[in-house]
Amino acid sequence: MNTKITPDVKATEYLANERTFLAWIRTSISIMSLGFVVAKFSVWMRELVVRLDPAASVPSAGMSMPIGVTMMAFGGLLALLAAWHYHAVNKAIERGSFRAKLSLVIIVTFAIVLLAIVMIASMLLTAQHL
Repeated sequence: MNTKITPDVKATEYLANERTFLAWIRTSISIMSLGFVVAKFSVWMRELVVRLDPAASVPSAGMSMPIGVTMMAFGGLLALLAAWHYHAVNKAIERGSFRAKLSLVIIVTFAIVLLAIVMIASMLLTAQHL
């Protein structure tokens, strides 16, 4: 079956690429926002301890700050990757030679899994010290 590329078909492809880009951007904003919350959690906990018992020893920042900052950096990197991928797909659509690239999906998946492992380990270590 021959499929003729018409302006409507190309417009559909470009719009689908744009929706995909926006989904990646929403995801990166969500990861950065969650990272901010995680990073601020240790600050909030120290302030809470001081307010409840001014004589209590204030715990160290722990892993919340480094994990939160890592999440914010990963969210920013994800936005850059999304922009790069959007541009590459647009060029491929123009050439009529688009092929899905599994490498970006694998890299992002492994980064998320690694971040999840670090967060789980941090939670388990923190729970043991309580």
